[in-house]
Amino acid sequence: MRSHHRTIAVLACFFTSFLTCNAEAAPQRVVSTFLCTDEYVFRLLPKERIAALSYEAVDRHPVVSTIADAALGLPVIRPSTETVMAKNPDLVVMYAGTNPRLHQNLQRLGVQILDVPWANSLTEIRQITLMLGDELGAPGKAKALVAEMDVRVARAKAAAPHPPVSAILYEPQGYAQVQGVTDEVLRLAGIVNAAPPNALTRAGQLPVEAVIATAPELLILGGEEKSGSARAYAVLHHPAFKALEGRTHMEFLTLTPLMCPGPWSVQSAAPLLGLAKRARTSRD
Repeated sequence: MRSHHRTIAVLACFFTSFLTCNAEAAPQRVVSTFLCTDEYVFRLLPKERIAALSYEAVDRHPVVSTIADAALGLPVIRPSTETVMAKNPDLVVMYAGTNPRLHQNLQRLGVQILDVPWANSLTEIRQITLMLGDELGAPGKAKALVAEMDVRVARAKAAAPHPPVSAILYEPQGYAQVQGVTDEVLRLAGIVNAAPPNALTRAGQLPVEAVIATAPELLILGGEEKSGSARAYAVLHHPAFKALEGRTHMEFLTLTPLMCPGPWSVQSAAPLLGLAKRARTSRD
């Protein structure tokens, strides 16, 4: 009996040591250097383990982050070798291919770097989220993010109109090229991209004339209706769009969750679904 108790005590001690080692192995001072990694780091780590996010996380001119309010109060930096090293990080999370000079300098200084790849599909988002959960010592939170995303995906699929609504997503400066995660989220919401590929410029812009000639069921104007006087937004208020009245349902919609691909991207499915249903109803 004493031997049995001794064995249990040894196992308990080992298990406690294992948990302690794992906690110590997880990075404790994480710096994120890019908006899209900010989104992940903020969701996966407690605030006390975040040494800094990029300034874009809380920027309001314009708002480009889904965590602009929630991340207020956290340290933010304009990423450079000096600002990153001043935070004494034990891990720097970077988006693959961004800020190559900073990446090179940090490597030379022996700083541990985690490069996060760009996701081009919801499947890749799942893979990247779980990978980050493992690397940051937060596998449970990562699995929860993926599970929440999958619930939203299922809801959108169940409610999407059939046949899908033809639409053009028209963004500031006339950008209308839809691909990757954005295209997948649109399709989840029962929307099919109607932007004519042969009318797009090399930069992915679509002339106003091509929008009017296409006359889709739905024209999604990407941004806030009162978006200020910036020239980039002027095309969204082009007077020529009056020619679409009675043929195309037009609405403004802010799509901040789609700026960076991640589990949060499917938050845009519900408002897009609402647009699709209103567009279909207006034609019936």
